[in-house]
Amino acid sequence: MTLNRRIFLGSAAAMAGTLAAPAVFADGHKKPRVVVIGGGAGGATAARYLAKDSKGALDVTLIEPSRDYYTCFFSNLVIGGIKELSSIRHSYGTLAAEYGVNVVHDWAVEVDRSAKMISLAGGAKLAYDKLVIAPGIDFVDGAVEGWDVSAQNKMPHAYKAGSQTELLRAQILAMPQGGVFAMVAPPNPYRCPPGPYERISMVAHLLKQTNPTAKILIADPKSKFSKMALFQEGWGTHYDGMVDWVGPDFGGDKVSVNPDTMMLTIDGEENKVDVCNVIPAMKAGRIAQIAGVTEGNWAPVHAKDMSSKIDGDIYVLGDAAAQGDMPKSGFAANSQAKVCAMAIRGALLGSKVFPAKFSNTCWSLIDTNDGVKVGASYKATDDKIAKVDGFISQTGESSATRAQNFKESEGWYAGITKDMFG
Repeated sequence: MTLNRRIFLGSAAAMAGTLAAPAVFADGHKKPRVVVIGGGAGGATAARYLAKDSKGALDVTLIEPSRDYYTCFFSNLVIGGIKELSSIRHSYGTLAAEYGVNVVHDWAVEVDRSAKMISLAGGAKLAYDKLVIAPGIDFVDGAVEGWDVSAQNKMPHAYKAGSQTELLRAQILAMPQGGVFAMVAPPNPYRCPPGPYERISMVAHLLKQTNPTAKILIADPKSKFSKMALFQEGWGTHYDGMVDWVGPDFGGDKVSVNPDTMMLTIDGEENKVDVCNVIPAMKAGRIAQIAGVTEGNWAPVHAKDMSSKIDGDIYVLGDAAAQGDMPKSGFAANSQAKVCAMAIRGALLGSKVFPAKFSNTCWSLIDTNDGVKVGASYKATDDKIAKVDGFISQTGESSATRAQNFKESEGWYAGITKDMFG
């Protein structure tokens, strides 16, 4: 299956739709107001589609503290030296200039659901009729003994791309010859299920060139992981003897770290390491918790439109949402955003709302031109977003197939970032 940017330029398939009744506003404002918090794959896509498809009938505001957005997808390729950091950096200028989105670079710090009012760190307040929350992930406090965000410069997580990506790559390049790179992998569920293992592949790719006697140690609380057979085949083919994966049967779920001494302890056994990439357990970005739309670590939503099960005027997208079978990925967030934007336009403007359909594909690079993929299509049920069918690369595939997979992923990246930012 070949994907390119055209896959992102439509919304739902041409199916029979329903015509929603437009909302009525009692306080006299001229346009329905939609505020989107978070400018990633979910939030930026939602803001763009809301503005574009409403043709100016909606007042759309995007709240995002960062002026430049670095995609987590493809950030592992920056660590491996396949891509430059500048290639994953994007701005919000086109959303503002061409689509009329009011882009506000600030932090949302409070959501008053009864008053439908958002407070910003800079002191401003924004009213909304519908609110989209797409804040990505935060980390669970105490998830890895000995680590918290104050230690992220000594032991980077690099699961929010940008400066952490640069830092981790610099630490790897500064390793002594024959040194040890360690990763503490996260428990399920987390952002981008194949991500840690693509990262291991890209670290190995870099070390093979710069530090070929170095070793890689993975402490993993999971007994299996996404594309496990494909990654392990690739590590054996390209990086034989370099990667040591320690699962829960051997203590991978009993881990602590000491950032000051650069020590990783696995089931009581101390390991001196030179670089330690700690990827803790994750939860919905903090503003979702502040807004009161989370249950436990994630925000439950209705599959048909991504609306919160706690507040029907709030929608939660992407990594933060507890929605069912879809993985937490950029592709998934982008797909959910289009369904959400269509539903909001229907609720506020009375436009047609088509049945929700979703899709996802995750590509991973193991070595130069050795790409693998996994994906599925999904539908909305009363209970959740449910998987309909899926596919995955197979072990033993030809080099031509793997090279085509990588080429396909580059086309997808160009397409999705165009779809997000215009």
